[in-house]
Amino acid sequence: MSAVGDHAQNRRMDDHQNALSLRAPRLRPGDRVRIVAPACPPSREEVDRGVELLTSWGLRAELGEHVFDQWGYMAGRDEDRVFDLNAGFRDPGVRAVVAAMGGKGTYRIVDDLDTEALRRDPKPVVGFSDITHLHLALWSRCRLATLHGPFAKRDDAYTGPASAESLRRALMTTDPVTLHRDPSEATADVTVEGTATGVLMGGNLDAIRTETGAGLPSLRGAILFLEHQRGTGLGEVDRALTQLIRSRALDGVRGVALGQFLGFECDAGDPTLGGWGIRDVLRDRLAALGVPVLGGLPAGHGNNPPTIPLGTQATIDTATGTLTVLPAVV
Repeated sequence: MSAVGDHAQNRRMDDHQNALSLRAPRLRPGDRVRIVAPACPPSREEVDRGVELLTSWGLRAELGEHVFDQWGYMAGRDEDRVFDLNAGFRDPGVRAVVAAMGGKGTYRIVDDLDTEALRRDPKPVVGFSDITHLHLALWSRCRLATLHGPFAKRDDAYTGPASAESLRRALMTTDPVTLHRDPSEATADVTVEGTATGVLMGGNLDAIRTETGAGLPSLRGAILFLEHQRGTGLGEVDRALTQLIRSRALDGVRGVALGQFLGFECDAGDPTLGGWGIRDVLRDRLAALGVPVLGGLPAGHGNNPPTIPLGTQATIDTATGTLTVLPAVV
């Protein structure tokens, strides 16, 4: 096929994928928002401040029944956490579901989500980190466009005015979202030149790796967004990326957008690591994919996280250093 034919075919695929996205109506003043805890238990004080923020936008914030339960390190038993999620999905008066916190445990309940309720009545689901398991499951099973955004728990250092405004716009307007490369981010130097367009998918690298073989949706034709919070070191990132490559999960990915990989700043000076840092691991694993890679996006586990639609068409452009994403709401 000619280059022109390839381009036309890719454009048709993009239009088809975007048409398949199930997008919820944007929120309006007076709408109810349900706060749930699919992973770890949040603090009451921080959730109260999150409620205040949502209320300041004219929304009516309410809490799931089990938000402050605790079972080990999780916010209640599996059946109670998924009950709160499904109650929010099934209630026609609830117009958005926002995670109170990430942490651990969401991966235990994704098989019991009532995605048929969301097919009938789509509503945005907000969260990141461990909530990536929800984003992946909802895309895989009902093609719901969701929001990689801050939790309902709020403190000034973590979710300042810019982060709050980003969430408000993503929920209450239909404006596209554009992120710009930040040269100060650890991944900023990881670039494979080019432009690419596809449905934006992804989130936390460890969550994506965990879903391999257990419900990870096809990433063919997607722009893959990755971010990571430091655990055991560079080897953990290397293992996760290698598992995705060896399992063929990255076959057909059109581009990669790299967010924050935190806690690796000192590794490049460690002689026991051969002088490698996080940018070296990312470049070594991702450049071989042969697709554009845009590093340095200020999104992930750092302070003031932006809200990014997932499951809608996105474009990365390494020349301008931008990721532009269509809204998750209509």
